[in-house]
Amino acid sequence: MSKTATLEFDGKKYEFPVTVGTENEIGIDIKKLRGEAGLITLDPGYKNTGSCESAITFLDGEKGILRYRGYAIEDLAEKADFLEVAYLLIFGELPTKEQLSKFTNDIKEQSHVDEEMKKILDGFPKSAHPMGVLASLTSALIAFNPSSVDVSSEEDMYKAIVKILGKFPVLAAWTLRKKNSLPLNYGDEDLGYVENLHKMMFEKPNKTYKVDKAVIDALDKLLILHADHEQNCSTSTVRMVGSSHAGLFASLSAGISALWGPLHGGANQAVIEMLERIKEDGGDTHKFMQKAKDKEDPFRLMGFGHRVYKNFDPRAKIIKKSADEVLGQLGVEDPVLDIAKGLEKEALEDDYFVKRKLYPNVDFYSGIIYRALGIPVEMFTVMFALGRLPGWIAQWREMRLKKEPIGRPRQIYVGESHREFKPLGSR
Repeated sequence: MSKTATLEFDGKKYEFPVTVGTENEIGIDIKKLRGEAGLITLDPGYKNTGSCESAITFLDGEKGILRYRGYAIEDLAEKADFLEVAYLLIFGELPTKEQLSKFTNDIKEQSHVDEEMKKILDGFPKSAHPMGVLASLTSALIAFNPSSVDVSSEEDMYKAIVKILGKFPVLAAWTLRKKNSLPLNYGDEDLGYVENLHKMMFEKPNKTYKVDKAVIDALDKLLILHADHEQNCSTSTVRMVGSSHAGLFASLSAGISALWGPLHGGANQAVIEMLERIKEDGGDTHKFMQKAKDKEDPFRLMGFGHRVYKNFDPRAKIIKKSADEVLGQLGVEDPVLDIAKGLEKEALEDDYFVKRKLYPNVDFYSGIIYRALGIPVEMFTVMFALGRLPGWIAQWREMRLKKEPIGRPRQIYVGESHREFKPLGSR
């Protein structure tokens, strides 16, 4: 027998069906609320509102659980590579050896960009933020690929997916190279997806590129850990834009813009900026930990705790190990990274932070790794976008295949009621 929820208002009762997910998440289906009761719900930020039913990612913030298509993030980060995870998110199953080989080769076949795109890139000043450039270049891909994706055709859908997976790392790398006054380049047919990304970003014109396994492994894990995270701001944006039947590239461009904000993808950049401020003040980590505990002090400790995870961020546990390995192997000497280690040690031993479960999160460790790898702070969110790309694609594909209706939230109007118009001379 199906469950229902009862709403009582103004002496009348209304019954609404209850939906139960595979992990026993419960939602009240209020599609008919306005039609039957003349009411809507009010939920700023949609913190208690389910916008869809999705089979892609499961997240339990109270228990610190994150799974892609049922697979624990710990297993995927340890045993799979980024393209395996991308395939899993988009198509629902881990690829066979043959499927992965085809997927990889098809992406490589699409890893060139129309030469005229360089003219668009040339139009940006070096001072332009990489996220603004990346969003614009992704949107510009539409001009070079004007035909819309036939979502009823698996072949059409697949071609669009490998096309953006092939071109996106090139656009991201070119964004960095433009900023660093380096010639635009391409990857190498013999290198993997993450190796090519790193090569395109850092290859010098007068040096032979060499692969550093520790660096590539760390980048691979970071991309996997950021690949999807349920209905966050940028993912919801991709689905919202796509619900109007906007194309994949346009929807992804909107997602990039949403990710740009400091409350979302810019959080790891905020971590490094905070560490720089502490360094400029003298580097006393204990002093700033005390400031963080003082509610009257405007200082905020970035990279600790999480809006969703109320216990610990499972991704942070994984990436902490990679951060320790990379820093140890590269032998980086950087006072800012020393400050980060000092903050981490104090937070893990301080009762105030332990009791409140304010542990270092994935943004804290990812910022540390990116800095150690020589990635400029303004490129951090671009790296986030590279990781989140398969999640956005998966969410867009799911939404279109399920033929979800166009997104159109309601509102409670709180402005002036009807007013008589006054001619200009009477005002």
